[in-house]
Formats: sequence, structure tokens, C-alpha cells
Amino acid sequence: MKMLHRWKALAAVVTGLVSLLALNGQALAADCPIKIGGLAPLSAPGSVTGGEAMRAAMLIAERDVNAAGGVLGCDIKVVIADTEGLPEKARALMEKLITQDRVVAVGGGYHSSVGVAGKDVANDRGVPVVFAETWNDTITGDKQKYIFRIAPLSSWASGVIWKFAAQAPGVKKVAIVTENTDYGIPAAAECEKGLASKGISSTTFGVDIGTQDFAGIVERVKAENPDYVIVLLTGEAGYNYTQQAADAGIGPQDMMFHANQAGLESKAWWENVPDGNLAFMARIGVPETMYNESALKMANDYKAQTGKTGVESYALEAYDSIGVIAQAINEAGSTNGDAIVDALENISHEGTLGRIYFPYGTKKDPSADGKGDEWWHQWPDPAITMVQYQKEGEPSNTMIIVYPDVYKTGDPIYVGH
Repeated sequence: MKMLHRWKALAAVVTGLVSLLALNGQALAADCPIKIGGLAPLSAPGSVTGGEAMRAAMLIAERDVNAAGGVLGCDIKVVIADTEGLPEKARALMEKLITQDRVVAVGGGYHSSVGVAGKDVANDRGVPVVFAETWNDTITGDKQKYIFRIAPLSSWASGVIWKFAAQAPGVKKVAIVTENTDYGIPAAAECEKGLASKGISSTTFGVDIGTQDFAGIVERVKAENPDYVIVLLTGEAGYNYTQQAADAGIGPQDMMFHANQAGLESKAWWENVPDGNLAFMARIGVPETMYNESALKMANDYKAQTGKTGVESYALEAYDSIGVIAQAINEAGSTNGDAIVDALENISHEGTLGRIYFPYGTKKDPSADGKGDEWWHQWPDPAITMVQYQKEGEPSNTMIIVYPDVYKTGDPIYVGH
């Protein structure tokens, strides 16, 4: 009889442990494969070229992680979700990834507006997100426990854009063409403020995402007679505006012209913007000549798979977002959200972009080093350069780096001064 009671007691303990594991929200990997969400705009009005690049990179990351043994004894599966670049779709999409697809974390993400709209859902449900290419400062600025970012802050990236414009010869008036989104509006404001600090006037023209006909805006910009144009339109809109401006005599070959980084997808750039030579662009990450071993391997695989001549910065970011998450799950020994967050806050990941780490979070507030809240769970070291196409039809991986001096490979060609 005593033996029977002992077995019943042991059975109760086992049952309790199983229940506890379930209540702890996947404390250990319960099912293979382990699913990780991957956000990418694959339909208009989102930046489809950027989304397709990110999708290819995240699937290469999935392959590489699994080839290296996976996580917690399981393969991973990256569940790609098409955001369409629409904030109104972001919340429902994040809900679906978490509640239906059962992802344990989310990587990727291109448009800031999608990140701003979707992050609260993930945070409320305790699912970690490592955003790859969402620049808006507020994404990390409200210090949410489960939100991380490896893209640069918008205020930081915009600073490179306006500082380069301000040091160009003869620049007294700048026209800024921006999309009315959580990326475009603050980026334009940062540029306006920075330029004003250098005594340079600027006028901003806002357009809605998905706009294709820019005839009216082109005429208004032309009437301003600017010395320099900064275009903050993502994806295909950036292509369309630039070529329409070129047709009107105010394109990259007519005046100093900063185009959106979607132009780094050189095949699409030259197909859509045949008059796009001499455009300046901002590029995240070090030049290909300075790639580490991980970046060189990923770039070779990516180029072989896509047929491209180079790998875009947002593809590298997307790849690393999945790699960081996979390493965090392994180091946590669990798919529990809190355990993954703890691992992310202590991580040192050797990615294609360099060593990724997060110095500020629950263990150290950014204010301890006199930094603003936007540095919470923010990778502090992404390199940002200004590059220029100087030969018609050239691939983006051979573009001249014109700023800053630490990465400079050649002098800029200034037009119309």
C-alpha cells in the first residue's frame, strides 16, 4: 500500500512538472521545427525589391543555422510574412505569426511604420523581436522588454545624409521629398533641423506611400530651384520619383541628388532609372572589401542564388536578425520569451555586419551613459557610408564611397554647382 502511495505521489509530481512547463510558455522546445517569424514587404505599396532581398537572406540564414545543427536539437523554420509595407496590416500579421503560426520570435522588418504598429502586439504577448531595417527611433525609444534592433537609429542615419549634403560645395537650399510614414516624416525633420544648424534652408514635400505619379511634386521642387535634393521615398516610389525628376531636368545628372537606398539594388535601379548615374545613397555596413568571413560567405551564397552582383545592406541585416535569434535561443536553452530576452541582452554574435551586442536594457539603462531612451536594446555599431554611382550601369558593390573619410575610396562628383 505504501508503495502504491509513492507511485501516485511521483505521478503527481511529474504531472505538475508537465503543467508547469506548459504554463511557462514553451520553457523547452516542444515541437520541431522551431518557428521564427520573418517580416518582409513582398507586395505593393511596400518596397518589394527590399522585401524580396530580405526574404532570400532570411531563408539562407535558415539553411545555415540548420546546417550548423539547428537550435535545441531542432531545425528552425522561418515563416515569412508579407507586410505589404502597411501599418494597418502589421498588428493582425503579428497576431497571426504568434497565435496561428506559433513562432517563438520574429526577425526581419523593413518599413518603420510596420515596426511601430506591430511591435506592441509582440511585446504584449512576450515574443521577442529583432528588427532588421526599421529606423524610427520610437521603435526602441519606449523601452519595451521584448523589442530589439540591429538597424541604425533614424536620427543617426539621417545625420549622415544631411551632414554630407551640408559639406557639398555651394549648397544653400535643399529640397526634401519624403513619404508620409513613420520613416519619412521624422527623417525629413532631422534633415531640416540639421541643415538649419549649418545655415542651409530646406523645404519638405510629403507624399503618400504608394504614389506613382510625381509630376506635381517634381514641378514644385523645380520651382524651388534647390542646390541639392534629398529623396526619402522607399522602394519603387524612389525609382519612379528619380526618373520622373530626371525627365524634368532635376535628376541626379542635373544637380546634387540623394536617392533612397533601394537604389543599391543595382539591376532594378538601372532598369527603372536609366538616368540615375551620379546619384548619392546611404549604405549600411562596411564596404565589401572589408567584409568579414561570415559576410563574404553569405554574399557569395546570396549572389549565386539571386543572380545579383552584390548583397544589399538590408539583406545582411535580415540574415543577421535570424542568426542572432537562433543563437539566443540556443544560449537560453529555451524558447521562452523571457529567457530569450535575457540571452539577447548578454549576446555577442559574430554576424555579417560585425559583432552584434546590446549594451543597454534591463541590466543597464541608456541614461547611465547619458544616452536617450532610443538606445534601449539598440545595436550601437552599424557603419553608415555615403556612396555614389559614377559609371552608368555599374553594380552597387563597386560604388565609390565618398563619405565619411574613414571609409572613403574616392572623391564625389558634384553636379550643377
